[in-house]
Amino acid sequence: MIIFLAGIAAGILGAALGIGGGVFLVPLLNLGLGFSITAAAAISLATVIATSTTVTAGRVGGELINVRLAMVLESATAAGSVLGGVTAQLIAQSTLQKMFGLVAAIVALTTLARSSRRNVTHDVTLDPGILGARIHDDDTGQTAVYRVRRLPLAVAASFVAGNISSLLGIGGGIVKVPVLNAWCGIPLRAAAATSAFMIGVTATGGALIYYGSGQLVPSAAAAAVLGVQVGSWAGIRAAGKVPVRVLKLTLSAVLAVVSILMLVRGFQ
Repeated sequence: MIIFLAGIAAGILGAALGIGGGVFLVPLLNLGLGFSITAAAAISLATVIATSTTVTAGRVGGELINVRLAMVLESATAAGSVLGGVTAQLIAQSTLQKMFGLVAAIVALTTLARSSRRNVTHDVTLDPGILGARIHDDDTGQTAVYRVRRLPLAVAASFVAGNISSLLGIGGGIVKVPVLNAWCGIPLRAAAATSAFMIGVTATGGALIYYGSGQLVPSAAAAAVLGVQVGSWAGIRAAGKVPVRVLKLTLSAVLAVVSILMLVRGFQ
């Protein structure tokens, strides 16, 4: 029951912020319920796949998912995911915990630093380019336009995101969403929706490797996936009603707490 409820919370936050629920679920399973970091990662990756499926289904037909950009970035993300799933079997648990805490801290600071900045213009005559798009701005009710900048950085970040996703059992969105939003010119909601579209494919490669090595606990994974499915639907609805600044500040706060917990455990 605890895992199911944790899955609901992870699903709400993961779907609303586009980073997958693993960043919240892994610490709970590892620190709170005593699962090894690799077992927690395996369970979490199963829930990331569920989050992606639910969010994509909820967003299908909408304009926030940038499918063209997702297809460009996914090949790099998938390659990183397979590599991370293999190397995770060779790294000590304390090292993985430290890595998790460090990544969460970096992302929290980056997101907080840009909490008041926006990446859209309401000049509808602006050409969004091949990978940019026009979207509905929920905060203003107007049509907004954005262009994709620094594409090589986005590709490199996607490879790193895939690697971290499998290593730590989190959705690659924890890296992709802040990078796409902070440095590549993509609005937070569009970055979150596009990331959620991609993270299922990213997580599948790592999940298969964990399953093959016997790390996945089926009963715990089933409970977590059911909870995430319920939470994801709520997260989709909440994301459109909450101001972007609030979403960014929430993401920063949660990641800061997770970072401290994982770093403390890693150095014990």
